[in-house]
This record gives sequence, structure tokens and C-alpha cells, in this order.
Amino acid sequence: MNNTQNTFNLIVIGTGVSASTVAWECHSAGWKTAVIDSRPFGGTCALRGCDPKKVLVGAAELIDWIHRMESKGIGSKVIKDIKIDWPELMQFKRTFTEPVPKNREAAFSKAGIYSFRGTARFAGPNTIQIIDDTNKSKEQTIRGKYILIATGAKPAKLNITGEQHVVTSDQFLELDKLPYNILFIGGGYISFEFAHIAARCGSNVTILHRGKRPLVGFDPDLVSLLLKRTKEIGVNVKLESSVEKIEPINKGKKFAVYSSNAHRNASSAKRTEVIETELIVHGAGRVPDTKDLNLEAAGIEFDTRGGIKVNEYLQSASNAAVYGAGDVAASVGMPLTPVAGYEGGIVAHNLLNGNESGPNYKGIPSVVFTVSPLASVGLQEGVAKQQGLNFRTNYQDTSSWYSSRRIGESCSGFKVLIEKNSNCILGAHVLGPHAEEVINIFALAIRLGLNVDKIKEAIFTYPTNSYDIGYML
Repeated sequence: MNNTQNTFNLIVIGTGVSASTVAWECHSAGWKTAVIDSRPFGGTCALRGCDPKKVLVGAAELIDWIHRMESKGIGSKVIKDIKIDWPELMQFKRTFTEPVPKNREAAFSKAGIYSFRGTARFAGPNTIQIIDDTNKSKEQTIRGKYILIATGAKPAKLNITGEQHVVTSDQFLELDKLPYNILFIGGGYISFEFAHIAARCGSNVTILHRGKRPLVGFDPDLVSLLLKRTKEIGVNVKLESSVEKIEPINKGKKFAVYSSNAHRNASSAKRTEVIETELIVHGAGRVPDTKDLNLEAAGIEFDTRGGIKVNEYLQSASNAAVYGAGDVAASVGMPLTPVAGYEGGIVAHNLLNGNESGPNYKGIPSVVFTVSPLASVGLQEGVAKQQGLNFRTNYQDTSSWYSSRRIGESCSGFKVLIEKNSNCILGAHVLGPHAEEVINIFALAIRLGLNVDKIKEAIFTYPTNSYDIGYML
């Protein structure tokens, strides 16, 4: 390629939701656009996250529903015979993920968006070296007037002896066979979601979490209800347990995980527990995937986690030619797929029109896709109190409500924070059937500033979980 061929209006590093949004919008505006990815095209959500995970969750929901309805119209013989065929389920999951890279790359090619496979490294403020991952000595250099970094996130380093024996969530989603004994490190949403799936598949599951309570981004009272249900389905959740080291045993067929109390008193003796397991899964958080980008060469500032420091327009704070979007950006937005797509739209608008607008993160919901799911939007009760806000709290265990009882669901509840002066929703937290859908109505109310009176004007279908909103306000 000559220098003209090597130069682009925009270079996008990554092919996930935010990356694709910016690439397509700028290409549609006539920009010469290139995309680079070292992994199969499609990003985390489509290939290694939300989409394949939810396919597995669907099967777990079916198993759970059938068990809940035992003696309520479903006979014991059905309960005994029902099980998940893991290899067949994984084959079904792959019908969603396997076509994505080829289709995504073909779509780029057909449209005239230049695609590059390999590892991207900055060689200057506007210059990218692309290293062929199959031949490290082979590389090419391209330049862009603007560059978007949208490389997403990766599992955080655990810094424990034997860390090489831990598999990632990506690898869990590709297991051809599900082991009988599985241990998850960390009590975040990844561990809980996968634990609920594995337990419904018949695995013996343990979660080790170093904190006093898991799922810290969600309401503590509802987390307690979910934690109770998690233990009821057979998951052994050990809190304040820190992993010290991992050793292979039984000729590498199993592993010994050494854990100790993470918050013991100075006067108490150190207690070490050894847990034997066949599989250890990383669920202890993720960090921006920027290690291989050589950001220093482009003068791009980043925080201690590796996140790209951006201004209110999602533009690099130190290199005006660079923007960051999605999980890789050190913005205040949550690491969620809808947020990544939204930020991608903001970046595309600012690239095409000059820096005109920044993101508005008000009223963005998040969900833990356990069975039952747990959803949240807005402020938690503790945060609202710390801010000195004047509000009332509506909280209730709803396992006795019709919407839960009719399907035998014992794990459900809600907490809604309502500001007294404005009567507006400050925060909403929902646990139970279809919580992932119900939370969207609260999210809309918070984002648009609808108060309780306005919400109550709506007429919802009955009997549905959304109809229950009227009793939550």
C-alpha cells in the first residue's frame, strides 16, 4: 500500500458494539474507515458475553421453572427425568456465535470498510502498527486522522500463585463438557450467573468472595434474598474468603484451592481451607484491555486500571485525535453493552459534527441474569442517605404476590426510593420473574423525570409483572 492507501479518516480498534457503531456511522458519512481486531470480529457481547450467556440462562430458567412447579401440576416423574444436555446446549449456543465473525467481516468488506486482523499498537499520535498474530515478524503501518479505541475489557490479574490454572468466562462459555466440581473466584455478576447455570446443570458449585457481601453494585436487601436462593439450589457461597494459591493434584485432573479468611482480626489465628475442584473460573472483575496498545507512544493518558482518560466528549484528555468508548474508556458510564452502543453514538456524532455533546448516564439499568434475575437502576438506599436526600423507601418481599405464587417463585422482592418533595424515583431495585423487563419502566421514568403520579397514569396489561409497579410506588 502506498501512503495514500495507508491513510484513513478514521481507524477503529475493536469490532464490538461501540466500535461497530462508530465505524458504520462514519463510513455512511463518506469517511474512509478501517477496523482492527486481534480476535474474531464481533466483540464480547455477541461472542463471549451477553448473547451466549443468555442462551445458557434460558435453559437454566426452564429447569428451575419445572422444579418450582412440582406438586403444582407438574409430576415428580417429569422432575426426575428433566436435565440439561450440556454438549447439545453448547451446540445450540454456537448457532448464535459462530456465524458472527464471518458475517461481521463480510459486511465490512462489502460496504468498503477496510478490515485488518492482528494486534494494534500505537507508533505515534496518529499511527498504528498492526502485528500479524500468526507471524509476529510481519507488520504493517496505517495512519488515521482520528482513532477510536474500543477494545473492551479483560479479566483482571488475580496475582495469586497458580493463577495459570484459572479459566476465564470466555473459556467457560466454550466448555464441551461441564465438570461436576466448579469453583468461582469472586462474587460478582459473572460468578453468580454462571453458578446458577452450572448448578441447574447438576454441578457442585462453590463461590469464594473476599468481601463481606457479594454483588456490591446491587441493593443489599435484595442481594440477601438472592443469596438465600443461591444457597438453596446448592451453591456454596463462602464470603470473606481470599484465595491464596492454587495447586494441581491428581496428575492435573483436579486442583487444590487454598483460601483463608480475608478479614480476620489481628488477634485471631489464620484459618486456611483447602477445596478440591475440577475447574476454577475467574469471576473477580474485569479491567480495560489496553495493555498491548502501547498508549505511551501516542501520548494517551490512562488511569491505574488502564482505562483511557477522556473528557466530556469521550475524547482522549491528552491526544485530541483519539476517542474512547465502551468498557475501555475511563468514563462514569457502567461497563454495559447498551452503554457501549450509546457511547459509540456519542463519539460518532462528535467526530462528524465537532464536539457538541457528551453522554447522559442518568437512568441506566443493570441486571444480574441469575434465576431469578436481579435488576437495578438509579441510587442505592445507602448512597441516597449519604447524599442527604429526603426520600421514602418502599421495600417488600413479594414471594406471596400472585405474580410470583402462580409460578412457584419464592425469590422475589423490590425496593423503590421516592424523593418526597418531587415524588420522583431516585432508585428502583427489582428481584424476581421478568425483573430485567420491569426495570426498564423505572429506567425510563428516571431518565425522563417522570414522577409517581405520571407513572400511575399508565395502564399496564394484567396479570403481568409490569402491572405490579403500581403496588411498588
